Amino acid sequence: MNRYADPASVRELVRPDRIHRDVYVDPAVFDLEMNHLWRNAWVYVGHDSQVPKPGDFYSAQIGREPVIMVRGNDSKVRVLPNRCAHKGTKLVSAQRGKCQGGLLRCPYHGWIYRLDGTLRSVPLKGGYSEAAQAQALHGIGELTSHNYRGFVFVRLAARGIGFQEFFGESLSSIDNMVDRSPEGRLEVAGAPLRYMHDCNWKMYVENLNDAMHPMVAHESSAGTAKRIWDATAAGSPKPMVIEQFTPFVNDYEFFEKMGVRVYPNGHSYTGVNFSIHSKYSSVGEYEQRMFAAYGEERAKAILAEARHNTVYYPSLTIKGAIQTIRVARPVAVDKTIIESWTFRLAGAPDEMLARTATYSRLINAPTSMVGHDDLHCYRAIQEGLSSASSDWVSLHRNFCADETNAGTYGATNEAPMRGQYRAWVDLMTRSEGAAT
Repeated sequence: MNRYADPASVRELVRPDRIHRDVYVDPAVFDLEMNHLWRNAWVYVGHDSQVPKPGDFYSAQIGREPVIMVRGNDSKVRVLPNRCAHKGTKLVSAQRGKCQGGLLRCPYHGWIYRLDGTLRSVPLKGGYSEAAQAQALHGIGELTSHNYRGFVFVRLAARGIGFQEFFGESLSSIDNMVDRSPEGRLEVAGAPLRYMHDCNWKMYVENLNDAMHPMVAHESSAGTAKRIWDATAAGSPKPMVIEQFTPFVNDYEFFEKMGVRVYPNGHSYTGVNFSIHSKYSSVGEYEQRMFAAYGEERAKAILAEARHNTVYYPSLTIKGAIQTIRVARPVAVDKTIIESWTFRLAGAPDEMLARTATYSRLINAPTSMVGHDDLHCYRAIQEGLSSASSDWVSLHRNFCADETNAGTYGATNEAPMRGQYRAWVDLMTRSEGAAT
């Protein structure tokens, strides 16, 4: 029996300024996360530009549950269980593709479903009892999903917290990312960069808004690039890679003043005042297209927002200023796949996509330098927590006993992580499908 099956024992794992190491290393806790947190939260599935035409599908894994994002013949994007109602066979094995004839056909016994999940036909239907036929008529059942400006989220639990209540004002980061397109529309550009991290998924998510590590963890990579650039003749044109690489080793004061905004339910973003993306060179043609689309005042307000990382707990992190996202896909208590996706701003010049692609390769790719600094730290934490020298992990930097689930702080404050664990406890201890 899972020793943390009792909600009270789960709550004991999280204190106001610290968390128990079992949260990262105990397979029993991971199993509970798959059964509770990843079912009760709203989790990112994919972007609707990945299924542009009726019949197009994209498959993903939400926790341990396979799902299909599919555009129906009515053009609506739905999320369906990737499981036949008969024997449970996955209906699609490919990550993306086209439903032949606008239908989903089970590859095992040939049961056929419409793109809204309803059952269309069963071979030799007379061989099933009336009760079995009645049950099958329910089909595979559309899951509760929400398409927010192209970003498709799903809540696996049949009932629970609503989409707007879960995300609230944090959706402003998605708004800003989409509004950076002169047409108000994003498109996924190509396949993701995907690689395995030897760590618990929460280590990666916590790190995104940890502003105390960049100047330490990235000193060997970005710091080396900065030293080389500083030795370059004054007035030399600054390459794009230097613009993107060297800000990772700004000093503590820079990151502190950057600011962090914390929202309820584990969401947060750094870069309230400015960020490492704030001083990128402008692309003149892009600005002119934005002025034409929004008017100069509104366009300048959109582009002035240069948020660093926004965490949409538990799995989606976005960089709106550079049009990339990363998605955490837990595999085991110490294994997490991270997917890095690049987006095209519809209506923007090609130089903008080139800048985004350069950033993705430099920072987020399996061959990147910055990303592997973090990867080393995640692995070191996972291995270090095997030590029983202490059962607790500190999250006490700038801790305040009356801290709330919403507020703005200096960015080196660990308030975002503490907010994530308040959300973790809530999502872990909700009754399955409980309404709020």
